[in-house]
Amino acid sequence: MYVPAHFALSDVAALHAFMRSNVFAVFAGNVAGRIQFAYAPLVLDPEPAPLGGVRFHLARANPLADIEEGAELKLSIMGPHAYVSPDWYATPGQVPTWNYIAVEGLGRVRRLSDDGLKQLLFDLAAQEESALAPKPAWTTARVPPERLNVLLNAIVGFRLPFEMLEGKMKLSQNRNPEDRKAAIEGLTMRGDSASVAVAEAMRNALDQEIR
Repeated sequence: MYVPAHFALSDVAALHAFMRSNVFAVFAGNVAGRIQFAYAPLVLDPEPAPLGGVRFHLARANPLADIEEGAELKLSIMGPHAYVSPDWYATPGQVPTWNYIAVEGLGRVRRLSDDGLKQLLFDLAAQEESALAPKPAWTTARVPPERLNVLLNAIVGFRLPFEMLEGKMKLSQNRNPEDRKAAIEGLTMRGDSASVAVAEAMRNALDQEIR
């Protein structure tokens, strides 16, 4: 990832917080000489220190599921992103840009055991069902054992301990406060969820600098 210093997000706690709020990732790896992509939800683990790692699963028929044990695998998570019009800036004569938050990770992939895969599915469901309270949480215990075994045979579980983890918060930090405030107002007025999320992230970044 190309990360100018003023856009860098390197604090591990902040990276993990972002990943817990954005759990759907793109994975990329080399399988038989070809780059394959896959998309999957993940469970973040704080270990191994210092960067942690993730667990995820893919359909057995997915080409990336054939990746070799110990092969390098990259992960990318895109957070909120939005177009920024130069007409919003206080300073005239500027050009458009795109603001966004993204995280990338790299490690050597390991396959989960059958028990590890079951634990992953339990943890993933618990992670997502917790946001639906007070609804009673769904668990794999509600699936008949025969049906669950069929489903488990159709997927492959992986863990990816991170050797590299980095983030980029391109939130107009290279612009003066007046331009940033004006862009925040423009994004907020635009009103779609992505623009509002970027505006909020920009506001938080600006507030932290002012403090």
